[in-house]
Order: sequence, then structure tokens, then C-alpha cells
Amino acid sequence: MRLTIFWERMADHFGAAYADSFARDHVMAELGGRTVHQALDAGWETKDVWRAVCAAMDIPADKR
Repeated sequence: MRLTIFWERMADHFGAAYADSFARDHVMAELGGRTVHQALDAGWETKDVWRAVCAAMDIPADKR
């Protein structure tokens, strides 16, 4: 998944203003105790980060 698609999905789900805040501040067990930004900076694949966000936040299957 391209990074631009990832951020579009984040904005679609959380809203444009909150998506970055969530990605910066929310530490997720699914990302090994990292935030979205930390996981991406550490080299995680965007599709894996998106899957972790979906699992943690119960994003409906049709939005995944």
C-alpha cells in the first residue's frame, strides 16, 4: 500500500484533523508499543500498520 493511500484511509476514518494526532499520540500494542508514526519510521510496511490500526480500532471490514 502506498503511503498516500494509507493517509487517505486514516483521514477517511478519523477525519483529516484527527488522523495525524491519532498517529502521533496513540500507542498501540498491535505495533509493538509504537505509535503509527514510530512504526512507519521504524520501517514497518504501510499495509501492516493499516491492518494494526484496523484491528485496534475495530474498523469495519468494508473500510479495510
